[in-house]
Amino acid sequence: MIEAIDRLFNHPGLRAAAVKLRIPVVLLAGAALIYHADPRWLWSGFAISMAGELIQLWSFASLNKNVDLAAQGPYALVRNPMYLGRFFILLGALALAGIGTLLVVYAIGYWFYMTNRVAREERRLKAVLGAPYEAYCEAVARFVPGAPYRGNKVLFWDWRLFFQNNGHLNFVGTAVFWAVAIGWILARR
Repeated sequence: MIEAIDRLFNHPGLRAAAVKLRIPVVLLAGAALIYHADPRWLWSGFAISMAGELIQLWSFASLNKNVDLAAQGPYALVRNPMYLGRFFILLGALALAGIGTLLVVYAIGYWFYMTNRVAREERRLKAVLGAPYEAYCEAVARFVPGAPYRGNKVLFWDWRLFFQNNGHLNFVGTAVFWAVAIGWILARR
C-alpha cells in the first residue's frame, strides 16, 4: 500500500497538475479556513505557524540553491529545514479549523509528500554537488535535527540569499493570511 501511495506522489502528471493548481487551491483553502475558523484555535495555530515561518525564513537566508552545499544555519542541524518549516506553517493554519482528525490526515499526507519530494531532490543534488553532498547526507539527518555539521555556523543569516530565495514574499504571504484570519475572528466576536 505504501508503495502505491509513493507512486501516486511521484506521478509526473499529478505533480505537474498540483504545481499548476497550487495557488488557487491555497487561496480557496485559506479563505475556507479563515471563514470557518474556530476562535479557540486562533493563537495556538498562529504560534505553530509562526514557528514554522521562522524556520522557513532562516532556511531561505541560508540556501544558495544548486550552487553551494547548504550546511550553515538550519542546514547545519538538519538536511531539510525548509520542509519542516512549511509543515508547521500549514499545520498552524489548519489548526484554525479546530478539527483534530484534519491535523492527523494532513500530517500523514505531508509525510508522504515530503519523503518523496526529498528523495527526488537528493538524487538531483548528489548529481550536482557530488561527494561533498554525499558526506553531508551521511552526517546530517533528513528531518530530525542533530549536532551541527562539522561545527558549521548555526547562527547564520545572509540577506542576499534571503531575497534571492524570495523569503520576503513567503513572509508577506503568511503575514497576510494571519492578518486576515485574526481580523476576521476578532471582528466576529
